[in-house]
Amino acid sequence: MSGDFLKTPIEYLKGVGPERGQTLQTELGIFRFEDLLNYFPFRHIDRSKYYKIKEIQASLAEIQIIGRLRTLEEIGQNRGKRLVGQFEDETGSIELVWFKYTKWMKENLQKMKSEPLVIYGKPNEFNRKINIVHPEIETVESHKTSPQGLYPVYSSTEKLQKKGITNRVMQKLQAQLLMDIQRLDENLPDDIMAKFNFPKRLDAYKQIHFPKTIEDLKAAENRIKFEEFFFLQLGMLVKKLNHQSKFKSFEFGTVGRNFNDFYQNYLPFELTNAQKRVLKEIRADLARPVQMNRLLQGDVGSGKTMVALLSSLIAIDNGFQVAIMAPTEILAQQHYQAMKDYLAEMNVEVRILSGSTKAKERREIFEKLQNGEIHILVGTHALLEPTVVFQNLGLTIIDEQHKFGVAQRAQFLKKNTIPPHILVMTATPIPRTLAMSLYGDLDISIIDELPAGRKPIMTLHKKDKDRLALFKFMKDEIQKGRQVYVVYPLIEGSEKLDYKDLMDGYESVTRAFPLPQYAVSIVHGKMKPADKDFEMQRFAKGETQILVATTVIEVGVNVPNASVMVIESAEKFGLSQLHQLRGRVGRGAEQSYCILMTKDGLTEDAYQRISTMVRTNDGFEIAEVDMQLRGPGDIMGTQQSGILNFKLANIAKDQKILQAARYMVEHILKDDPNLSKPQHQAMKIFFDKNHKDKFIWSRIG
Repeated sequence: MSGDFLKTPIEYLKGVGPERGQTLQTELGIFRFEDLLNYFPFRHIDRSKYYKIKEIQASLAEIQIIGRLRTLEEIGQNRGKRLVGQFEDETGSIELVWFKYTKWMKENLQKMKSEPLVIYGKPNEFNRKINIVHPEIETVESHKTSPQGLYPVYSSTEKLQKKGITNRVMQKLQAQLLMDIQRLDENLPDDIMAKFNFPKRLDAYKQIHFPKTIEDLKAAENRIKFEEFFFLQLGMLVKKLNHQSKFKSFEFGTVGRNFNDFYQNYLPFELTNAQKRVLKEIRADLARPVQMNRLLQGDVGSGKTMVALLSSLIAIDNGFQVAIMAPTEILAQQHYQAMKDYLAEMNVEVRILSGSTKAKERREIFEKLQNGEIHILVGTHALLEPTVVFQNLGLTIIDEQHKFGVAQRAQFLKKNTIPPHILVMTATPIPRTLAMSLYGDLDISIIDELPAGRKPIMTLHKKDKDRLALFKFMKDEIQKGRQVYVVYPLIEGSEKLDYKDLMDGYESVTRAFPLPQYAVSIVHGKMKPADKDFEMQRFAKGETQILVATTVIEVGVNVPNASVMVIESAEKFGLSQLHQLRGRVGRGAEQSYCILMTKDGLTEDAYQRISTMVRTNDGFEIAEVDMQLRGPGDIMGTQQSGILNFKLANIAKDQKILQAARYMVEHILKDDPNLSKPQHQAMKIFFDKNHKDKFIWSRIG
C-alpha cells in the first residue's frame, strides 16, 4: 500500500464520517489518514494490572478493578444531583460517582448491574471514603477486545469531549486505521535498519499506539524520532551540496596589501586562537570559486567585529566591495564607528546608510558606491533598496541574522552578476544541536574564547532586603569612576505597568543618588528616538553615571567604562535576554558585576534561570539550559522554528538520536551524493514526496 492511501480524507475512515471529521480537522488539524496516524499518544497507562478494592489508596494514579455494580441511585437536588453506585469485589466496596450523566447512560448502567464489569479511573478521597469520579466502565466481555498492556492516552479538548470523541473513541479510530493499512513502504535503507535494530515502519506505528511492552514502545519511538531527524538533515545537507555545485562566486585568490598592512601595523590586540581558527576557515572559503555560506557564532564581546573587518580587507584586496547589514540603527552605527576607528590610518573608505541618512548624503553615497570609491558600506535594511547599486559587491556580512527574513537576505544575491559571498553573524549562542537543525546547510564557525585580559563578569543574586547594600555598592563603584546600568523588564501587553515600574525605580534611584553629586539618565520605549539617543550619548560620554532603562539597551550599546549591570525583576527575563544584558558590561579591563534582583519565592523555572546565570558565563552552556527549559521553537522565534515541527522528536531531549541521524546522512551523501544507488531509491522517493518543499530556499540559509 503506497502513501496515497494515507492521503485519504479523514471522514472516509470507518467510525468518523462528516461531523466527526469536521471536529477532528478544526480541533486537532487531522485532515487525512496520515495526520491521524501521526497523532501520537502523549503517554501510556499500564492496563495489564488489576487491583483489589482493599488495595486502593487515593494516592494511586489510574487503577483498574473487576467486580459488580450492586446499587445505583440518584442523590441530591438540582445542581447538586449526582448518580452514585456501589461497586464490589470479594475484598470490599467502593463508591462510583457521576456528576454529569444522561438518561441513556443511567439506563445502561442499570442493565449492567447483573454482569461482571471492569472499572477504570483515578481514586479520590472524600469524607474519609475512597471513590472514583466518572470512571470508564465496560463489561468483562467487551474489555477483552480493548487494548491490553500499555493503553494509549491522547491529548484532548473540551470540544472533542462534548462531541463524544473520547480517548476510547480515539483508540478505536487508530486501531481501525492500523487494521486498514496493509503495508507501509519503508523509507530508511536496510543497512540503517539493521545497524540500529529498528522495527519495520508499520510495526513502529502499531507499537507506538498500542505497545505490548515498554521495550516495544521505546524501539518504536526511537525509530520515528530518528526518521524525523534523518529527513531534516538529508534536506539540509542536500541543499548544501546543491549550493556548492550550483552557486559559484568570486575567487579571492590573494591576501594582499590592506590585510597585511592592517595585521602588521594597526591590529589593536593579539587575536585569540579562536579568532585565528575562524579567520582561517573564512579565508579557505573565500579562496574557492564557490559562494561562502557561513554562520559565525560568538558570544557578546568575543571579537566577531574584528573577524568581519579582516574578512572585509581580503575582499577589498581582491578588488571587491563589502556590505555590512545590522537589524537596528544603533547596531549599524556601532559597527560603522568601530570600522572607521580601526581603519582611520588606512586608505579604506567606510560609509553608513540608514533610514535617517539625509537625501544629499544619500546621493553622494550612491554615486561613490557605483564608481567604487566606497569600499565598505554599513547599514540597516536600507541596504536592500533597489537604489543601492554597488560597482562590485563581493562579500555581504549580516549581523544578528535571525532578525531578518530569508527573502530579505536573498535580495543581496541580486546585487552583483555573480552572487557575493555571505557571512552571517550572531551573538546569540545557539546550542550545537539546534544550529545543526536550523542551519545544517551552512558551514558554522564558533568563536568560543574571550580576548585576553577580560575578567569574567561576577554575577550575584540579591533580594529586595539587600537594596541598601546594593546602593552602597553602586556608590563605591561610581566613586572609582565607573558607571552603572539599572534595567527594568519590558513585558508585551503590559506597557502601563512596565512604565510605572520603571518610573518608580527611577524615582528611588534619583532619591538615593541626588544631584549635583550624581547624574542619572533614563531611556524607555515611549521616548522620541532623538531624546533616547541624546540620553544614551550622555551616558556613553560619561556625563551621567547611572542609566535607568528598559531592555532597549540589550543590543548595541558599547560603554567600556560601565562595570555594573543591575537587572530588576530578573525572574521576568528569559535566560538569553539576561545573558545579552550581562554582556553590556565587562567590556573594559576592570572587574564587572551583574546583579540579579528578584522577589522571594521564585518558581522552579525562574530559580533555574537565575542559578544558571550565577554559575556560568558560557553563552553556549546557557543556551543549552535555555533550550531544555523553553524548547527550541521559542528560542529561535516562530519564523525560524517552522521547520522544526516534529511530531515526536525533541532537539533538547533527543540529541544523541539527532547526532546519529546527521552522521548517517553525511555517510550516505559522501558515498552517493545524487542518491542514485538502488538501495537509496525508497528513501529518495519518500523525501521528494514529503520534505522537498521545506528546502525551497537553497541559496542562503
